[in-house]
Amino acid sequence: MKYWLLPDGINESLPDEAESLEAMRRKLLDLYRGWGYRFVMPPLVEYLESLSIAMGSQLDLQTFKLTDQTNGRMMGVRADITPQVARIDSHRMSLLPGQPNRLCYIGSVLRTHSEVAGGSRSPIQVGAELFGHAGIESDFEVISLMVETLQSAGATKIVLDLGHVGILRALMSKVGLSAKQESVYLDQLERKSLPEIESWLKDSNFDEVTCDMLRAVPLLHGEVNLLEREAAKKLSLGGEEVLQALDYLKLLINKLAKAYPSIAINIDLAEMRGYAYHTGIVYAAYIPENGREVARGGRYDGIGENFGNARPATGFSCNLRTLLALETTAAKASDSDGSIERNGVLAPIADDAELSALINQLRADGEIVIRQLVATDKVAASAQGCNRIIEKKSGKWQIIAAA
Repeated sequence: MKYWLLPDGINESLPDEAESLEAMRRKLLDLYRGWGYRFVMPPLVEYLESLSIAMGSQLDLQTFKLTDQTNGRMMGVRADITPQVARIDSHRMSLLPGQPNRLCYIGSVLRTHSEVAGGSRSPIQVGAELFGHAGIESDFEVISLMVETLQSAGATKIVLDLGHVGILRALMSKVGLSAKQESVYLDQLERKSLPEIESWLKDSNFDEVTCDMLRAVPLLHGEVNLLEREAAKKLSLGGEEVLQALDYLKLLINKLAKAYPSIAINIDLAEMRGYAYHTGIVYAAYIPENGREVARGGRYDGIGENFGNARPATGFSCNLRTLLALETTAAKASDSDGSIERNGVLAPIADDAELSALINQLRADGEIVIRQLVATDKVAASAQGCNRIIEKKSGKWQIIAAA
């Protein structure tokens, strides 16, 4: 048996990657601090009810479960940090009524299944959440911070897909779908099964107007001008809430296009991811050379209700490892061949006060100083990650280039 093998989808990082991840983490925390987002560190495990109550059955299926040996209660290893941060906002932080609360986090999560075949089950989740404000200003701020996050990782071409689950919810309520009918329709939408939708509509007793609107929803995706050209026209009889949500999308798109003219914006009014808990805007960010989303987010008002304080909320999350993979312009901790850093200083083992003082000063200045462990150590400086050495010449310790 190969005892050194890790479970499928479980990651570890060797020095080069670990140091790069830590550098990226520090960069992001500085970015979020500049926007007023305060860092929180929720626990790795919580009682199961806390982790899953706000996010629905989908998150429950992704959660590893274990028994607390002190009291027999079921605990879960977090699969998503968002509900933990919502709990902290609603229950642990004393804020004045209506006061916005900006929180950010970076931490490992564990999932029973990866989101893609062969993917990671132990991503390092990065996110920012804004609680206590319901409106376009907070949605715009959080999406902007997500864009800044991707740009800080080196992304130059960003594609943003925007949707609004309020449109679908309001439409289904307006046309009077039963709970069973909603379930069937949502399942078909999630799978983008147009033939099934068409067959279902033919077998239903809906009027022609209702059928036309329900048939149109899965086709309402593409460039933003589709909002005016198609969505407003085909959903015009969907009710006031539908029209308000469409106007909301238009305003948000205009603000984003003005602030970030380089990003491409598309819409998808049939986006179903997170439908169970999102209440308004939903979005995902893509990079052209990467086929899968690199960040996602949305509005999820009322998530704190189960923790005793329902608050408006909006936020985004992504994977630190994905961000590191996007980094193309920032300095890397390794050479192009993947070897360790070679900008350290190799110091001899000599017991000398002046040498020790020099080493301490170099380390205080941010230099990497590696001290030999035996006087006869013949390992090359480069093999130990050093491009300089300390030698004594003319009675004085000097830093010289390694041979």
